[in-house]
Amino acid sequence: MRVPLSWLREYVDLPATETGRDVQARLVTAGLEVETVEQLGAGLKGPLVVGKVLTVEELTEFKKPIRFCTLDVGDANGTGEPQEVICGARNFAVGDKVVVVLPGAVLAGGFAISARKTYGRTSHGMICSSAELGMGDDGSGGIVVLPPEHEAGTDAIELLQLVDEVLDIAVTPDRGYCLSMRGIARETAIAYGLSLRDPALLDVPAPNSYGHRVEITDPVGCDHFTARTVTGLDPEARSPIWLRRRLQKGGMRPISLAVDITNYVMLEIGQPLHAYDRKRVEGALGVRRAEQGEELTTLDGVKRVLDAADLVITDDRGPIGLAGVMGGADTEIADGEIAPGPLSSSAADRAARGTTEVVIEAAHFDPISIARTARRHKLPSEASRRFERGVDPHAASAAAQRTVDLLVLLAGGSAEAGVTEAVAPTGPHTITMATDHPDRVAGLAYGRETVVRRLQQVGCDVQGQDELIVTVPSWRPDLREINDLAEEVIRLEGYENLPSTLPRPPAGRGLTERQRLHRRVGRALAGAGYVEVLSYPFMGEAQLDQLQLPADDARRRTVTLVNPLADTEPAMRTTLLPGLFGALRRNDGRGSHDLALYETGLVFRPTGDEKVPARLPVTRRPSPEELATLDAALPRQPRRAAVVLAGARERAGWWGAGRPTGWADAVEAARTVAAEAGVTLTVEADRHAPWHPGRCAALYASVDGERTLVGHAGELHPRVVKAYGLPERTCAMELELDLVERAGTGALRAPRISTFPVATQDVALVVAEDVPAADVERALGEGAGELLESVRLFDVFTGEQLGEGRKSLAYALRFRAADRTLTVDEATAARDAAVALAAERTGAVLRGA
Repeated sequence: MRVPLSWLREYVDLPATETGRDVQARLVTAGLEVETVEQLGAGLKGPLVVGKVLTVEELTEFKKPIRFCTLDVGDANGTGEPQEVICGARNFAVGDKVVVVLPGAVLAGGFAISARKTYGRTSHGMICSSAELGMGDDGSGGIVVLPPEHEAGTDAIELLQLVDEVLDIAVTPDRGYCLSMRGIARETAIAYGLSLRDPALLDVPAPNSYGHRVEITDPVGCDHFTARTVTGLDPEARSPIWLRRRLQKGGMRPISLAVDITNYVMLEIGQPLHAYDRKRVEGALGVRRAEQGEELTTLDGVKRVLDAADLVITDDRGPIGLAGVMGGADTEIADGEIAPGPLSSSAADRAARGTTEVVIEAAHFDPISIARTARRHKLPSEASRRFERGVDPHAASAAAQRTVDLLVLLAGGSAEAGVTEAVAPTGPHTITMATDHPDRVAGLAYGRETVVRRLQQVGCDVQGQDELIVTVPSWRPDLREINDLAEEVIRLEGYENLPSTLPRPPAGRGLTERQRLHRRVGRALAGAGYVEVLSYPFMGEAQLDQLQLPADDARRRTVTLVNPLADTEPAMRTTLLPGLFGALRRNDGRGSHDLALYETGLVFRPTGDEKVPARLPVTRRPSPEELATLDAALPRQPRRAAVVLAGARERAGWWGAGRPTGWADAVEAARTVAAEAGVTLTVEADRHAPWHPGRCAALYASVDGERTLVGHAGELHPRVVKAYGLPERTCAMELELDLVERAGTGALRAPRISTFPVATQDVALVVAEDVPAADVERALGEGAGELLESVRLFDVFTGEQLGEGRKSLAYALRFRAADRTLTVDEATAARDAAVALAAERTGAVLRGA
């Protein structure tokens, strides 16, 4: 909510010395979030005056349209002579009144104005647009053209109210009444201890039987509906400058007089309104629920299929508007245009040029219904924003009267005597509260006098002594129970006055072993040069297609959200890779080409056995059985770790040549993760999307005594790289941390370092070319027995001397005993046993044998 300080002063007699920063400090203390104070016209210096266009000469010898103009600026230039100005805009003509900045002036941003020669002429100043004056968008797309009644030479700074301060307030959902000048003025008056001039305190005529007919069939959805009619409007009437400027400062674009008035009243009182062209309304206005599948074309030109829960405004033909959200095209004000984006309300999205008779609607709708309709149709508006946060139902009549008064005053209309009010009878909301309840909540002794005074300041009626009976005002629907009242007392007395008491931490045993493992994994990957990223846990069908997953892949079975943040990503992720690919692509596109990223997080894998849980009551704590049914409805959520790499793994420099990322680096990342759980991975060749079929490794570990697949690593398939826009030869790894944890031995133990020397034996084994090196390594490890400390492949050789389809694998075997120095015979015997088992299992032959 944007609040101009000059407008705020109309309702609260603030001291003349108070600045926007001072008001900001007071409102922040009262619990409002004032994000910024914008200084309009900061640095602006005149002369900036009204000028009348006397002549316009078109200069046609240039590539773009240029006009040489003379203007009457009165005595502002010191001579009274016409002012010569060069201008390229085309939205003004001879006789128009425009804004002229003369030499010696300074515009916002420190832009000094002086006479200068351009396009073969000398320009003594400049004709200004709204953007150059810092006024915001006025819809003209060019020069500001003023109403003809303003005299040439008039000070435009004061006329256009260019110098002001605007408070930008982030209104929380429970403070809907602050989405209006009325609500902010009330908070300001309380903060300063001043009286409030309530703009909603108007003399409103009593309802009668000859107003526009209204029929409400859903009093729960609409409990208050006021209809007023104004005739004889001048379709050529324009909004005065003060009205247009207040709308601009409030963040809205002026459109036409009728629209500007409804928007102005909405900003002033907080009540959204809708104006109908009476000639296009057939019969009575009605409020009902839509019929399932019913259609309505809204003011934005979109035909919408309605839901049975939507609240609609109707006439004899059917729906003519989505109640509290947006009107329908069938009854739009003649010659209207849509105000773009967040600048419009459902009541005022159309201009009124050409319309002479208007029916004003001011109604109060059910907040939940409006919120659901706006989200269902993805159609947020200024009106729905206010209704879903709570609008004062008793302000509808005053807002309608204020609109009628302004239309009569500014558009020359006549208010018809008919006044229609359809009201569902409701009583005020009362709360019984012990006088000392705020004291007990805050830990301070406020006393009855302070509690009563603060509640009365927010508009409550308070009766009683030790037990207070508090009647809540209609504009505060957020005050529902005693703690809400206590909060009002505490915030107005100042949160900064509450005592600071540090909580006592409960005794605990620290992190679980599972949490320790997750932290060790993160530290290990960071130590290996990876950077952690956190991506959204959402994905879409298109991302699964880009991964080249087959139709029966388990990762295609997803949990779909009812109300996703984006239509393109409506499902919960089943793999971490798409989020990492997105982060890699963004960083690569911004110039970082050597990348190593990692992420740990949950994925969501439905099993098909999940059941729809029952809706639990909110009046009590759910039972353990009910909580168990909720857990049973959740999909399986394993925690995973994934990495993605591209570019150089080792950079080149004075120290030597670099090395590009390869599939083995992804495998090594998996080993790094597994090592933190004390797990040794077995690596085998595999074919698994989205990896390259010839450069994909399956990762196995022993889980509960069974050999279990825990993940994959390798180089991505070229089609996947192209689909995601990744660098060539990108590599990735993903494994399931929960399985790795189960495969581990629990808490890691520090290794015992033997004081005895190591015995190293090298063997070169010739095997068939299709025999995996991992199989040979596994056989060597098992055959060597307990004396083997490590086995490492250090060379792979192929050549004619080995024969076609053969390769040589050279391994370094390290032997060590914990209690003695090994003899050569012991090391050789262990080596021979290892070679023998490798020969038995893989057909390996010692090279040269």
